[in-house]
Amino acid sequence: MDDEELKVGVLVGYGVDPKAAKAASSSEKTYEATLSGLKEAGFTGPDPAKSALVYSIVTKLPGSVPPAQRNYLYHAVGDGRIASNGQLDAAMDFVGKLKEASQAVKTNANMQVKEVYQEIDDDAFDKYCGVGITVTDEEIDKVVDGILHSKIGEIKERRYQFKTGPLLQQAREQMRFVDGKIFLHKFDEQMAEILGPKTEADLKPPKKVKQKKEKAKAAKKATENSKEPGPATEADPLDSIPSVLEARELDSAKNSPDLVEKQKVGSGGKIVCRFPPEPNGYLHIGHAKAMFLDFGYAKKNGGDCILRFDDTNPEAEDVEYINAIIEMVEWLGHKPARITFSSDYFKELYELGRECIRRDKAYVCHQTPKEASSYREEKKDSPWRDRPIEESLRLFEDMKKGKFGEGEATLRLKIDMTNANPVMRDPIAYRIKFSPHPRTGNQWCIYPSYDFTHCLVDSLEWVTHSLCTLEFEIRRDSYYWLLEALDMYRPFVWEFSRLTLENTIVSKRKLLKLVKGGHVRGWDDPRLPTLVALRRRGFPPKAVNRFCASIGVSRADSVVGMHSVEWAVRSELDSTVPRAKAVLRPLKVTITNFEEDHTEVLQVPNHPQKESMGKHDQVLSKHVFIDQTDFRMEDEKGYYGLAPEKTAMLRHAYPITVKEVLTDDEGVPEELLVVADTAKSTKPKGVLHWVSAAPFSAPAEVRLYDRLFKSAEVSDDTWLEDLNPESERIVSSALVEKFVANANVGDMFQFERVGFFVCDKDSTDEKKVFNLTVSLRDSYGGERKT
Repeated sequence: MDDEELKVGVLVGYGVDPKAAKAASSSEKTYEATLSGLKEAGFTGPDPAKSALVYSIVTKLPGSVPPAQRNYLYHAVGDGRIASNGQLDAAMDFVGKLKEASQAVKTNANMQVKEVYQEIDDDAFDKYCGVGITVTDEEIDKVVDGILHSKIGEIKERRYQFKTGPLLQQAREQMRFVDGKIFLHKFDEQMAEILGPKTEADLKPPKKVKQKKEKAKAAKKATENSKEPGPATEADPLDSIPSVLEARELDSAKNSPDLVEKQKVGSGGKIVCRFPPEPNGYLHIGHAKAMFLDFGYAKKNGGDCILRFDDTNPEAEDVEYINAIIEMVEWLGHKPARITFSSDYFKELYELGRECIRRDKAYVCHQTPKEASSYREEKKDSPWRDRPIEESLRLFEDMKKGKFGEGEATLRLKIDMTNANPVMRDPIAYRIKFSPHPRTGNQWCIYPSYDFTHCLVDSLEWVTHSLCTLEFEIRRDSYYWLLEALDMYRPFVWEFSRLTLENTIVSKRKLLKLVKGGHVRGWDDPRLPTLVALRRRGFPPKAVNRFCASIGVSRADSVVGMHSVEWAVRSELDSTVPRAKAVLRPLKVTITNFEEDHTEVLQVPNHPQKESMGKHDQVLSKHVFIDQTDFRMEDEKGYYGLAPEKTAMLRHAYPITVKEVLTDDEGVPEELLVVADTAKSTKPKGVLHWVSAAPFSAPAEVRLYDRLFKSAEVSDDTWLEDLNPESERIVSSALVEKFVANANVGDMFQFERVGFFVCDKDSTDEKKVFNLTVSLRDSYGGERKT
């Protein structure tokens, strides 16, 4: 072990974060200052919170501050007077003001001497730093609410483009000893309450103020040698994850110093999160948000995230779902520190069940589910609640040996049948199920419940942060009760709001009914919100994560419009996907001033702004096809398509003018006879996409997708009746450019003036199938950079 590693070990022993310890140890001066500060603070053992404050003093306090004042701050941290970053900021500001006062004295006396700091007055220091003052959430909320409502007009006008920085500073001035991160969290929370979820307009970057001519010239000169735009600077998606997590406090959630120390050893001192799906179905977009938070919070804090399968219900679980979940986690770019299963701990959980009985915290009960439910409602004890401990131990063993039938016995936790929280009324810890388990087979016939398993496995895996959706908030009481009853490490639990999307559902039961009932093509039907469906529809994983970042993380329930998802997808695809032409409703056009065998090879860029993406050949022949919607028998103002005697541009080719319209017996146009302006003497406003006739084009099937349900908020009662019959429209006679016919499954294109499309797995060599991923912002108009 080298000298630097030894130094890191010393600092970590005091509780310094390993990364900070490594940074400090790389400089002899910083290491000595940190070690001196820790000793000056009077540390007797590892204390991560206080050591972080000491390290902040070392790295942030100006070097000109004399040892006496610096040591005063170390002592204030050590004795607990300074206990938060907000208080420490106020303390350093206080010391800075002493320096300003001493400099004023020195200047007035015109003395060339060393800086003299005023002596620190304990009472003034304590008052300035808020020592002993407890600030409640309500008080912080009141300050933030008052400041925001002083600017409510501007906030509602500018929405999320409104800069809250100056207001945050106002809040800090009013409560300078409150941590700035807490204020930032409160501002974000109240802004969301005032404005609701972000809209597509909110997500657009603010319009830039026009540059001065000098800056504009300089920018032009800097880029004149490059036609391609430079790489855009993207915000780190992890910035949307709160740094400060707050939740309802419980006395039972507090860990002893011994448990804290054991957790540090078990986790290696890292933040540990977990993503715990139940393998009884396919993951949906709500799980994408949960993954973004679980994996993201760990990554943001240099920690690990475990992928743990909550596989305690053998009747509903399947290896198919396990494999699909692992695949989707990888697809979204998340890398689990390890993959575990609750079933890995079945032996430990069984022994913990026995320990609960031995501690008189659990008992075997013979009530039927109906009886148990009735007793819970009436807050009455089970008749078997007070049976002898040895009897419950014996009966629990009999349950394990299969001596009882399903429903004849359960192991229940002995909490409080009169508690206002129904979850605390003696929940079930173990039940009997004679069903083979996907991993353990027939080894067990008793299985632990979610309420029993979740907290215990979190503790066994040394999870530091157990993040879950708000419907589990009611379970935090039983979560901590059980861990306290067994004297096990208690992770920090934080609940966040579920992701609810308009015009769709995420209930596994309902999704299964759609699949089994033949209403959709399967779990990966592009209309569904499952992740396999989003992938089949062509949603890039980066866009899904960007969407999760854009909606933020809060505890406030909200319904997000599909436009937010589509914006994220469109933004990602616009710069990465090649362009091509596809005609969905072909109308034949014959260019009369071309010879019958006329062919002309055009070099068409794959992307209008990225030369690096190359070009492809498109053949222009005498017979081409345009979309039926680009021709009208009668012209009108504001319409830029073709009409009799009207001119429009064939994109990347020539202007054409309609000279004659051939119709069927009912007057429906069947063919346009046109003349091409090969000299390009005219510049019409209308620009049309087109493909040449075979063999220079290929047939394709195009599937156009819309909202799965007609209503934005789908009713639980009439949800099947609310299915949108137009959610999938199949265009079976589309034509695409010849090179598109070589696409492989998953290849993506922007069909110009139509939308972004992905090649579907139903494609054949003879005919490709393309799914609409998202439409363009506008579907019609003059020539645009599409």
